[in-house]
Amino acid sequence: MERNLRKERTGVVFSNKMDKTITVAVKWKEKHPIYGKFVNKTKKYHAHDEKNDCNIGDTVRIMETRPLSKLKRWRLVEIIERVK
Repeated sequence: MERNLRKERTGVVFSNKMDKTITVAVKWKEKHPIYGKFVNKTKKYHAHDEKNDCNIGDTVRIMETRPLSKLKRWRLVEIIERVK
């Protein structure tokens, strides 16, 4: 898989308690197929953070990668905004 074709997601760091691993919550809105109301959806991804650089609340960009462990299929690309 070429690097430029890999999926990217932007989300907020939900947990950083594991060594070199962060949990990122990605939110989006989806229209209900019948009622037409927009519903908030959330999905959590485990991502590899090599330098243990992220804190809870940081906005980050993650990219799809090869399987690194049982749950990790994503890696940290950049920290967009740090929590104050």
